Amino acid sequence: QVQLVESGGGLVQAGGSLRLSCAASGSGFSIGTMGWYRQAPGKQRDLVATITSGGLPKYSDSVKGRYTISRDNTQNTVYLQMNSLKPEDTAVYYCKAFALGSGKPWADYWGQGTQVTVSS
Repeated sequence: QVQLVESGGGLVQAGGSLRLSCAASGSGFSIGTMGWYRQAPGKQRDLVATITSGGLPKYSDSVKGRYTISRDNTQNTVYLQMNSLKPEDTAVYYCKAFALGSGKPWADYWGQGTQVTVSS
């Protein structure tokens, strides 16, 4: 089993910055692509950014140029640096990892989510 724990959410004014972290833990696992998704109230969960195990990032158009995804493979951790935040960025942010758990096939694992609120 692979567990993902996010941290770093909070309340920030428009134009401000936040940095999210997501650490993976478990036994005997391997991690492929990791990513961040977000879900605003009443809306579907949308892709924000992903990063491959080799460090290749991909961003949604809505955050391109403002957000930066990175990862530390030695710590099994993915980060999301969010700059120039806007009120429309307000959402619960979820971490996802495509991982191979011990004795299990490759599968998607999700974190519990962390709230990001941007005030105008």
